[in-house]
Amino acid sequence: MLMPSPRGTIGIFDSGVGGLSVWREVVRLLPAEDIIYLADQAHVPYGPRPEEEVRRLTHRHVAWLVEQGVQLVVIACNTASAAALQSLREAWPQVPIVGMEPAVKPASQRTHTGHVGVLATPGTLQAERFHRLVERFANGVHVHTIAGEGLVAWVEMGRVEGPEVEAHLHKLLTPLIQAPIDHLVLGCTHFPFLASALQRVLGPGVHLVDPAPAVARQTQRVLLAHDLQANSTTPGAWHFVTTGPLAPFRRVVQRLVASQLTSSSHSIYFHSLRL
Repeated sequence: MLMPSPRGTIGIFDSGVGGLSVWREVVRLLPAEDIIYLADQAHVPYGPRPEEEVRRLTHRHVAWLVEQGVQLVVIACNTASAAALQSLREAWPQVPIVGMEPAVKPASQRTHTGHVGVLATPGTLQAERFHRLVERFANGVHVHTIAGEGLVAWVEMGRVEGPEVEAHLHKLLTPLIQAPIDHLVLGCTHFPFLASALQRVLGPGVHLVDPAPAVARQTQRVLLAHDLQANSTTPGAWHFVTTGPLAPFRRVVQRLVASQLTSSSHSIYFHSLRL
């Protein structure tokens, strides 16, 4: 068990390493905060799992974060947010909880072709929360959805570049290229790590919409609104925790967010956990 922090710890939860795309934006805005990043790699991916199972797993891991003394939780997983965000807020009304949703609204507002794509997991695309989002904000825009089969597993291994990755992306995204879309919503936090390969496949005329910066800004707003920010200017500690094997987790984290880790003066810790 980690020691609760007196500095206003933020807990960030994802099924795996994808939520690091949110983590890197949060630490950029909030460098003084202690952050616990928890990856449930024992059960990744969440996308194909039944909604009730995702809800149960998410509650279990948020309960652990709350036990560590976190004062704010970010659910850096679209599938977990769709399945559990409302019930999490009911279970822990004393802890502000920030969730994710695919950025359909900004993509629909900015499109010039009237066609936007959403690349997400089956769990996100099948959720009632996503369908309500499209009904509310698409406003006559054609929303084309693609389930990112196999992509989460590749990011979990740190495979985000290469001919095989691009060939698979091209096969997946051909219907979107033919639409033609001009915005692609990255509806899974794993997918921003594929941004370079995605851009090469889609071409410069398609804008990738990553919600992570907006989620980080919302995290900052909620922290300030609840007066939970760290009263310090020194760098906070970063804890990376996995429910899976520690050594491969450490390697992939160090690969995916290398620039943040190598340029920081933060205390950095890696842990394994069985829940």
